[in-house]
Amino acid sequence: MSVLRTYRLRLERKRRLLRAARKSRELRPVADRTARIRRDDLFLFCTLRNERVRLPFFLAYYRALGIGHFLFVDNGSTDGSGGYLAGQPDCSVWTTGASYKRARFGMDWITWLQRRHGHGHWTLVVDVDEFFVYPFCETRPLRALTDWLDASSIRSFGAMLLDLYPDGPVAEARYRAGDNPVDSLPWFDSGNYTIRPNPVYRNLWIQGGPRARVFFPHRPAHAPALNKIPLVRWHRSYVYASSTHMLLPRGLNLVYDEWGGEKASGCLLHTKFLDTFADKAAEESARREHYAASREYRAYDRAGAGTLGFRTPWSERYEDWRQLESLGLISRGNWA
Repeated sequence: MSVLRTYRLRLERKRRLLRAARKSRELRPVADRTARIRRDDLFLFCTLRNERVRLPFFLAYYRALGIGHFLFVDNGSTDGSGGYLAGQPDCSVWTTGASYKRARFGMDWITWLQRRHGHGHWTLVVDVDEFFVYPFCETRPLRALTDWLDASSIRSFGAMLLDLYPDGPVAEARYRAGDNPVDSLPWFDSGNYTIRPNPVYRNLWIQGGPRARVFFPHRPAHAPALNKIPLVRWHRSYVYASSTHMLLPRGLNLVYDEWGGEKASGCLLHTKFLDTFADKAAEESARREHYAASREYRAYDRAGAGTLGFRTPWSERYEDWRQLESLGLISRGNWA
């Protein structure tokens, strides 16, 4: 990379950090328990809006993995999400009614909280419909993975977003608070993915899966990106450049082996397609607060989100991380 390009990326990182500092003025603390944070806590950061029904299982899942403290930004929820989280002893909550889009789709708020509270900690950034799985996750807590990453001098860990879907129409994937959403969404695509390198940021760009084939069959380049780097040993000088798809400094994006081998990686089980999906698609389509004026949500809404089915004869039923490894979707790398 040229000296000029390196300089531009350094300036971009500084601009994003300054922007996050400005956007921090939009946040109001509701329950700030960060004084209770322990030196070795693993953190989870999340921005949400109207996700009350999902929160009990979400918190239970990540507590079981070993998350020590949750830091949430509630972006104007009207369903009691913020109040529920404020009552949880391991959660700190900030609220804002400001524009999600104008905060880089929430990443300015998250960047500020990571910079202020996450320095020196392993931080996991996920949405409330994403569940992190990694090699040996059924028997080894997240601390085992981060300890191995520390010992290997690895600062970031990649995960592919894997869309799960129901057996029939989305509207029939009934969900109640506290249920495991994977029970209602047992199917996924084992193939139909494209991967291409980004020469500027050095991350991989992954697209495809059920959303590409159902919503964007004629414009696959418009399908959502599935590459994510959710787990990072955070430093106050880091910043996500685009959602959790890529970071600066760009060396953090090398979560794959450039020479044809394998690095350890995980998946984020994406549980969007529950019976709550149609209402969510209609709301976000109207709000136009997501990427490209909510192009993705408008596609969902136009297609009749609740009546859609995704399953094909080639769909795979989800079992565990070993199945994902056998399909080449995650890897244990050299973590034995």
